Amino acid sequence: MLPSAADSAQQPDNPEQAALPLDVEEFLIHLQVEKGRSPLTISAYRRDLLRYSTFLADRSCAMSSATPADVAAYAGSLRQAGLAASSVTRMLASVRSSHRWLAAEGIYSGDPALMVESPRLPEPLPKALSEEQVMLLLDSVEQAVVTAESDPFALRDRALLEVLYGTGTRVSEVCGIGFGDIDLEGALLRVMGKRSKERIVPLGRHAVRTVAAWLDEGRPQLVPRLWRTRDDADAVFLGSKGSRLTRQGVYLVLQKRALAAGLSTSLISPHVLRHSCATHLLDNGADIRTVQEMLGHASVSTTQ
Repeated sequence: MLPSAADSAQQPDNPEQAALPLDVEEFLIHLQVEKGRSPLTISAYRRDLLRYSTFLADRSCAMSSATPADVAAYAGSLRQAGLAASSVTRMLASVRSSHRWLAAEGIYSGDPALMVESPRLPEPLPKALSEEQVMLLLDSVEQAVVTAESDPFALRDRALLEVLYGTGTRVSEVCGIGFGDIDLEGALLRVMGKRSKERIVPLGRHAVRTVAAWLDEGRPQLVPRLWRTRDDADAVFLGSKGSRLTRQGVYLVLQKRALAAGLSTSLISPHVLRHSCATHLLDNGADIRTVQEMLGHASVSTTQ
Protein backbone atom coordinates (compact mmCIF):
# COMPACT_ATOMS: atom_id res chain seq x y z
CA MET A 1 0.00 0.00 0.00
CA LEU A 2 1.31 3.42 -0.97
CA PRO A 3 1.81 6.04 1.75
CA SER A 4 -0.92 8.59 2.30
CA ALA A 5 -0.34 12.22 1.57
CA ALA A 6 0.46 12.78 5.24
CA ASP A 7 2.92 9.89 5.26
CA SER A 8 4.76 11.13 2.21
CA ALA A 9 5.06 14.75 3.24
CA GLN A 10 8.20 16.33 1.84
CA GLN A 11 11.15 16.21 4.26
CA PRO A 12 13.28 19.33 4.75
CA ASP A 13 17.06 19.28 4.76
CA ASN A 14 17.28 19.43 8.58
CA PRO A 15 16.48 15.92 9.87
CA GLU A 16 15.32 17.38 13.19
CA GLN A 17 12.55 19.16 11.29
CA ALA A 18 11.78 16.32 8.86
CA ALA A 19 8.09 15.66 8.43
CA LEU A 20 6.45 12.63 9.95
CA PRO A 21 2.88 11.44 9.39
CA LEU A 22 0.48 13.84 11.09
CA ASP A 23 -0.79 11.15 13.42
CA VAL A 24 2.77 10.44 14.57
CA GLU A 25 3.26 14.17 15.14
CA GLU A 26 0.23 13.95 17.43
CA PHE A 27 2.03 11.25 19.39
CA LEU A 28 5.07 13.51 19.81
CA ILE A 29 2.84 16.35 20.98
CA HIS A 30 1.31 13.93 23.50
CA LEU A 31 4.78 13.11 24.82
CA GLN A 32 5.70 16.77 25.12
CA VAL A 33 2.49 18.21 26.53
CA GLU A 34 0.90 15.38 28.49
CA LYS A 35 3.97 13.40 29.50
CA GLY A 36 6.29 16.37 29.97
CA ARG A 37 9.15 14.83 28.01
CA SER A 38 12.19 17.06 27.46
CA PRO A 39 13.07 18.54 24.05
CA LEU A 40 16.06 16.19 23.84
CA THR A 41 13.81 13.18 24.42
CA ILE A 42 11.34 14.39 21.79
CA SER A 43 14.21 14.83 19.32
CA ALA A 44 15.38 11.27 19.99
CA TYR A 45 11.85 9.93 19.41
CA ARG A 46 11.60 11.96 16.21
CA ARG A 47 14.87 10.57 14.85
CA ASP A 48 13.87 7.01 15.70
CA LEU A 49 10.42 7.32 14.17
CA LEU A 50 11.73 9.08 11.07
CA ARG A 51 14.12 6.18 10.49
CA TYR A 52 11.24 3.74 10.95
CA SER A 53 8.93 5.73 8.67
CA THR A 54 11.63 5.92 5.97
CA PHE A 55 12.18 2.16 6.18
CA LEU A 56 8.46 1.55 5.72
CA ALA A 57 8.28 4.00 2.82
CA ASP A 58 11.01 2.03 1.06
CA ARG A 59 8.68 -0.98 1.38
CA SER A 60 5.79 1.09 -0.05
CA CYS A 61 4.09 0.96 3.32
CA ALA A 62 2.71 3.58 5.68
CA MET A 63 2.92 3.42 9.46
CA SER A 64 -0.86 3.28 9.59
CA SER A 65 -0.87 0.01 7.63
CA ALA A 66 2.30 -1.59 9.02
CA THR A 67 2.06 -5.26 9.94
CA PRO A 68 3.99 -7.31 12.54
CA ALA A 69 6.11 -8.60 9.65
CA ASP A 70 7.03 -5.01 8.73
CA VAL A 71 8.06 -4.21 12.30
CA ALA A 72 10.05 -7.45 12.54
CA ALA A 73 11.78 -6.63 9.25
CA TYR A 74 12.67 -3.20 10.60
CA ALA A 75 14.10 -4.76 13.75
CA GLY A 76 16.15 -7.09 11.57
CA SER A 77 17.46 -4.19 9.51
CA LEU A 78 18.68 -2.47 12.67
CA ARG A 79 20.58 -5.56 13.74
CA GLN A 80 22.07 -5.97 10.25
CA ALA A 81 23.24 -2.36 10.37
CA GLY A 82 25.62 -3.38 13.15
CA LEU A 83 24.02 -1.20 15.79
CA ALA A 84 24.60 -1.98 19.45
CA ALA A 85 21.87 -4.01 21.12
CA SER A 86 21.12 -1.06 23.40
CA SER A 87 20.56 1.22 20.38
CA VAL A 88 18.30 -1.33 18.70
CA THR A 89 16.32 -1.70 21.92
CA ARG A 90 15.87 2.06 22.24
CA MET A 91 14.78 2.49 18.60
CA LEU A 92 12.27 -0.34 18.88
CA ALA A 93 10.99 1.15 22.14
CA SER A 94 10.15 4.35 20.24
CA VAL A 95 8.30 2.33 17.60
CA ARG A 96 6.42 0.36 20.25
CA SER A 97 5.41 3.45 22.20
CA SER A 98 4.08 5.20 19.13
CA HIS A 99 2.10 2.21 17.84
CA ARG A 100 0.72 1.46 21.32
CA TRP A 101 -0.53 5.03 21.78
CA LEU A 102 -1.92 5.32 18.26
CA ALA A 103 -3.82 2.04 18.71
CA ALA A 104 -5.07 3.01 22.18
CA GLU A 105 -6.36 6.32 20.82
CA GLY A 106 -8.18 4.52 18.01
CA ILE A 107 -6.12 6.31 15.38
CA TYR A 108 -4.70 3.01 14.13
CA SER A 109 -6.74 -0.18 14.02
CA GLY A 110 -4.15 -2.31 15.82
CA ASP A 111 -0.65 -2.51 17.27
CA PRO A 112 1.72 -4.36 14.91
CA ALA A 113 4.67 -3.94 17.29
CA LEU A 114 3.02 -5.75 20.18
CA MET A 115 4.63 -9.17 19.64
CA VAL A 116 7.99 -8.11 18.18
CA GLU A 117 10.82 -8.82 20.62
CA SER A 118 13.79 -6.59 21.32
CA PRO A 119 17.27 -8.08 21.53
CA ARG A 120 18.21 -9.23 24.99
CA LEU A 121 20.75 -6.96 26.60
CA PRO A 122 23.64 -8.69 28.35
CA GLU A 123 23.45 -8.30 32.11
CA PRO A 124 26.28 -6.10 33.33
CA LEU A 125 28.84 -7.95 35.41
CA PRO A 126 28.97 -6.91 39.04
CA LYS A 127 32.15 -5.16 40.08
CA ALA A 128 34.38 -7.56 41.97
CA LEU A 129 35.48 -6.65 45.46
CA SER A 130 39.17 -6.08 45.95
CA GLU A 131 41.02 -8.72 47.94
CA GLU A 132 41.42 -6.11 50.68
CA GLN A 133 37.65 -5.55 50.84
CA VAL A 134 37.02 -9.29 51.07
CA MET A 135 39.56 -9.61 53.88
CA LEU A 136 37.91 -6.69 55.67
CA LEU A 137 34.55 -8.46 55.44
CA LEU A 138 35.91 -11.82 56.61
CA ASP A 139 38.01 -10.29 59.38
CA SER A 140 34.98 -8.38 60.65
CA VAL A 141 32.82 -11.49 61.01
CA GLU A 142 35.80 -13.37 62.51
CA GLN A 143 36.01 -10.65 65.14
CA ALA A 144 32.27 -10.99 65.76
CA VAL A 145 32.79 -14.69 66.51
CA VAL A 146 35.61 -13.91 68.95
CA THR A 147 33.66 -11.14 70.67
CA ALA A 148 30.36 -12.99 70.90
CA GLU A 149 32.00 -16.32 71.70
CA SER A 150 29.33 -18.97 70.96
CA ASP A 151 26.83 -16.72 69.17
CA PRO A 152 25.24 -19.06 66.58
CA PHE A 153 24.61 -16.32 64.04
CA ALA A 154 28.20 -15.12 64.05
CA LEU A 155 29.38 -18.71 63.63
CA ARG A 156 26.90 -19.30 60.81
CA ASP A 157 27.65 -16.06 59.01
CA ARG A 158 31.41 -16.66 59.15
CA ALA A 159 31.00 -20.14 57.65
CA LEU A 160 28.53 -18.86 55.06
CA LEU A 161 30.87 -16.11 53.86
CA GLU A 162 33.82 -18.49 53.69
CA VAL A 163 31.82 -20.93 51.56
CA LEU A 164 30.36 -18.25 49.27
CA TYR A 165 33.69 -16.57 48.61
CA GLY A 166 35.91 -19.63 48.86
CA THR A 167 33.93 -21.79 46.43
CA GLY A 168 32.19 -19.25 44.19
CA THR A 169 28.91 -21.11 44.57
CA ARG A 170 25.59 -19.50 43.70
CA VAL A 171 23.30 -18.39 46.51
CA SER A 172 20.71 -21.04 45.58
CA GLU A 173 23.41 -23.70 45.66
CA VAL A 174 24.58 -22.69 49.13
CA CYS A 175 21.03 -22.60 50.46
CA GLY A 176 20.49 -26.11 49.12
CA ILE A 177 23.50 -27.72 50.82
CA GLY A 178 22.56 -30.75 52.93
CA PHE A 179 24.60 -32.95 55.25
CA GLY A 180 25.16 -35.48 52.51
CA ASP A 181 26.72 -32.80 50.30
CA ILE A 182 29.60 -31.81 52.53
CA ASP A 183 32.76 -33.80 53.25
CA LEU A 184 34.86 -31.87 55.74
CA GLU A 185 37.46 -34.61 56.02
CA GLY A 186 37.97 -34.67 52.27
CA ALA A 187 37.46 -30.88 52.00
CA LEU A 188 34.86 -31.31 49.26
CA LEU A 189 31.42 -29.87 48.62
CA ARG A 190 28.78 -31.25 46.27
CA VAL A 191 26.43 -28.66 44.82
CA MET A 192 23.44 -28.90 42.53
CA GLY A 193 23.73 -26.23 39.88
CA LYS A 194 21.54 -24.97 37.07
CA ARG A 195 19.50 -27.58 35.19
CA SER A 196 20.16 -29.98 38.09
CA LYS A 197 23.81 -30.38 37.09
CA GLU A 198 25.86 -31.74 39.97
CA ARG A 199 29.48 -30.77 40.53
CA ILE A 200 32.12 -31.18 43.23
CA VAL A 201 34.06 -28.14 44.42
CA PRO A 202 37.02 -28.01 46.81
CA LEU A 203 36.70 -26.43 50.25
CA GLY A 204 39.60 -24.30 51.43
CA ARG A 205 40.99 -24.79 54.92
CA HIS A 206 39.25 -21.67 56.24
CA ALA A 207 35.92 -22.92 54.93
CA VAL A 208 36.50 -26.35 56.48
CA ARG A 209 37.43 -24.82 59.84
CA THR A 210 34.53 -22.38 59.99
CA VAL A 211 31.89 -24.84 58.74
CA ALA A 212 33.06 -27.39 61.32
CA ALA A 213 32.76 -24.80 64.09
CA TRP A 214 29.29 -23.83 62.90
CA LEU A 215 28.08 -27.43 62.80
CA ASP A 216 29.59 -28.28 66.20
CA GLU A 217 28.84 -25.11 68.17
CA GLY A 218 26.39 -22.91 66.29
CA ARG A 219 23.85 -25.00 64.43
CA PRO A 220 22.72 -27.03 67.47
CA GLN A 221 21.58 -23.77 69.09
CA LEU A 222 19.15 -23.10 66.22
CA VAL A 223 17.69 -26.60 66.01
CA PRO A 224 13.95 -26.42 66.86
CA ARG A 225 12.14 -28.81 69.16
CA LEU A 226 10.30 -30.22 66.19
CA TRP A 227 11.46 -29.97 62.60
CA ARG A 228 8.86 -28.55 60.23
CA THR A 229 10.13 -30.63 57.33
CA ARG A 230 12.76 -33.25 56.62
CA ASP A 231 14.35 -30.78 54.24
CA ASP A 232 14.91 -28.32 57.10
CA ALA A 233 16.43 -31.07 59.24
CA ASP A 234 18.94 -31.85 56.48
CA ALA A 235 19.95 -28.22 55.87
CA VAL A 236 23.52 -27.26 56.74
CA PHE A 237 22.67 -23.56 57.01
CA LEU A 238 19.66 -22.64 59.17
CA GLY A 239 17.70 -19.44 59.64
CA SER A 240 16.72 -17.95 62.99
CA LYS A 241 13.60 -20.13 63.31
CA GLY A 242 15.35 -23.38 62.56
CA SER A 243 14.28 -23.70 58.94
CA ARG A 244 16.57 -23.90 55.92
CA LEU A 245 18.27 -20.56 55.26
CA THR A 246 16.65 -18.82 52.30
CA ARG A 247 18.11 -16.69 49.52
CA GLN A 248 16.61 -13.61 51.16
CA GLY A 249 18.17 -14.67 54.43
CA VAL A 250 21.59 -14.83 52.78
CA TYR A 251 21.13 -11.33 51.34
CA LEU A 252 20.24 -10.00 54.79
CA VAL A 253 23.32 -11.66 56.29
CA LEU A 254 25.55 -10.01 53.70
CA GLN A 255 23.97 -6.61 54.26
CA LYS A 256 24.45 -6.90 58.01
CA ARG A 257 28.04 -8.05 57.76
CA ALA A 258 28.93 -5.41 55.15
CA LEU A 259 27.69 -2.67 57.47
CA ALA A 260 29.64 -4.12 60.37
CA ALA A 261 32.78 -4.13 58.22
CA GLY A 262 32.27 -0.51 57.18
CA LEU A 263 31.54 -1.43 53.57
CA SER A 264 28.72 -0.03 51.47
CA THR A 265 25.84 -2.49 51.27
CA SER A 266 25.54 -1.66 47.56
CA LEU A 267 28.90 -3.37 47.03
CA ILE A 268 27.90 -6.73 48.47
CA SER A 269 25.70 -9.51 47.15
CA PRO A 270 26.09 -13.29 46.76
CA HIS A 271 26.81 -12.82 43.07
CA VAL A 272 29.45 -10.19 43.83
CA LEU A 273 31.22 -12.69 46.09
CA ARG A 274 30.98 -15.33 43.36
CA HIS A 275 32.40 -12.90 40.79
CA SER A 276 35.11 -11.83 43.25
CA CYS A 277 36.09 -15.46 43.83
CA ALA A 278 36.54 -16.07 40.10
CA THR A 279 38.37 -12.78 39.54
CA HIS A 280 40.83 -13.34 42.37
CA LEU A 281 41.51 -16.94 41.30
CA LEU A 282 42.28 -15.86 37.73
CA ASP A 283 44.35 -12.88 38.90
CA ASN A 284 46.45 -15.24 40.98
CA GLY A 285 47.18 -17.58 38.09
CA ALA A 286 44.42 -20.19 38.26
CA ASP A 287 43.65 -22.03 35.01
CA ILE A 288 40.48 -20.68 33.42
CA ARG A 289 39.16 -24.18 32.69
CA THR A 290 39.51 -25.10 36.35
CA VAL A 291 37.66 -21.95 37.38
CA GLN A 292 34.97 -22.68 34.78
CA GLU A 293 34.37 -26.13 36.24
CA MET A 294 34.42 -24.81 39.78
CA LEU A 295 31.78 -22.17 39.02
CA GLY A 296 29.63 -24.54 36.99
CA HIS A 297 29.74 -22.43 33.83
CA ALA A 298 28.59 -24.26 30.72
CA SER A 299 30.95 -22.23 28.53
CA VAL A 300 34.41 -20.87 29.19
CA SER A 301 33.30 -17.63 27.53
CA THR A 302 30.98 -17.03 30.49
CA THR A 303 33.93 -17.34 32.85
CA GLN A 304 35.97 -14.98 30.68
